[in-house]
Amino acid sequence: MYEPIRTKSVHTMAAAPEIPHRSREQELDIRLAGQLTALLTVTDELHALATRTDGGAQGTGPAGAALDGAALDGAALDGAALAAAAERIAEQVARLSGGHYPLRAEPTDGGAPARIEALQQRAHTLAGNALAVATSRGDSAAMSLAAERMEAHTAALRDRDLATA
Repeated sequence: MYEPIRTKSVHTMAAAPEIPHRSREQELDIRLAGQLTALLTVTDELHALATRTDGGAQGTGPAGAALDGAALDGAALDGAALAAAAERIAEQVARLSGGHYPLRAEPTDGGAPARIEALQQRAHTLAGNALAVATSRGDSAAMSLAAERMEAHTAALRDRDLATA
C-alpha cells in the first residue's frame, strides 16, 4: 500500500566522527579562559592609564584605588597592584589553556583619563562573568581571583564616587 522510505530522514542526526566533541568541562575551561583574557585586556588598559598619568607611584586606598583631587578627576589607580593582578590573571589563563600564556595587546595610546570609570565598570562586569563560569566549573582558584577583582573594581568605583561627591 505505502512505499517504503528509501532515503534517510533529514531529522536524524548523522554521526560525524571527524567533528570533535568537547565535554562540558572543556567548554567551561574555554569560556573561563576567554572571560579572564578579556579581564586581562581591561586590566592592562587600566594599568597603562595609571602609569601614563602618575607613574603608578601614589599612595593607595582600598583595593589599589588611590584618591587624588587633581589627577584623573578624583581617583587614581595603583599601577603596581594592577600589574600584579594582570600577572595573576595571565597565570590562570595559562593554567586553563594548557600552559599557553595569552597574547597581550598593547594598550591603546591616548584617551582621556575619564575612561577609567567605564573601564572599571567593564572590568567589574567581566570579573562577575568569570566568577559565574568559575563557580559552574568548581574552580576555586579562579573563583577567588574573580571575586577579588570584583571587590577591587567595586571599591575603585565607590572611591571614585566618593571623591567626586
